[in-house]
Amino acid sequence: MAARADDLIDRRRLRRKLSFWRVAAILLVAAIVIATTSYFWRDGAGAGMDHIARIKIEGTITEDEELLERLERVQESATVKGVILHINSPGGTTAGGEAVFEAVRRLAVEKPVVAQVGTLAASAGYMIASAADHIVARQSSIVGSIGVLFQYPDVTELMDNIGIKVDGVKSSPLKAEPSPFTPTTEEERAMIRALVMDSYDWFVGLVQDRRPLDRAEVLALADGSIFTGRQALESRLVDSLGGEEEAVRWLGTRGVDGELDVVEWKPRNQGGWWGVGSQATIVSLFGLDRLADQLLVRAGLEPLFLDGLVSVWQPRSSSTAD
Repeated sequence: MAARADDLIDRRRLRRKLSFWRVAAILLVAAIVIATTSYFWRDGAGAGMDHIARIKIEGTITEDEELLERLERVQESATVKGVILHINSPGGTTAGGEAVFEAVRRLAVEKPVVAQVGTLAASAGYMIASAADHIVARQSSIVGSIGVLFQYPDVTELMDNIGIKVDGVKSSPLKAEPSPFTPTTEEERAMIRALVMDSYDWFVGLVQDRRPLDRAEVLALADGSIFTGRQALESRLVDSLGGEEEAVRWLGTRGVDGELDVVEWKPRNQGGWWGVGSQATIVSLFGLDRLADQLLVRAGLEPLFLDGLVSVWQPRSSSTAD
């Protein structure tokens, strides 16, 4: 009897072990399936059915190779029938805006593209929106700030106060100027102004080409001013008011089935499970990305980390400049 009782106990233990490993195997298979599905569907690339692609362009604009590559993949996808650019950006580098603008124009040759402005599409953000075939903004969206900015710090007074001097040998007077370590001369200021105005003239011409406005009308709007969506509609900087539903409705006028699902094409997770995307997710979970952005904005240092000419809207608490 004792032997039979021991056998029963052993069988129960064996069953419990088998049940554990069966559940573990099922969970592992499920995790693999979910991970594989997420990999192929996370940016719409695995969508085997026709759909409308949504691409989010948010934050400070730079020459983002991943975004440019994503726009190209959307352009080449046979299942994408229309594209919604969801824009929420104060702008960024002028060259970065130019690169995305050109990519959107190439995309628009293949598929109808509509820009849907969220809270903000200013400066280089508006530049990118103008590349779309149609611009939708909310009534309270902030739109505009057409212009170019070149900023540099002047720490000469601080250096005098603490007794520091920077010396150097240059091949010519304008080499490496303007410098934060020396006062800006009129010759240096004229050089920078010529640089800024040339890019400004290009930006104005771009808006003139893309919007139903002549040059005089664009120049009247291109003084750095920002507008609400309602004001922008009146001045013809945008085409209609609304959100994503309005954007889908406009795509319908271009032959895109309005019943198609809108699928967001997200950035690819590069470098495996601990790639850039995973690291960014962890940083975002702890709020460190927002904290860093807030510190830069409050310190007024964000423009200092953008190389080259800048097309960015920067509200100031004490003074304004654009």
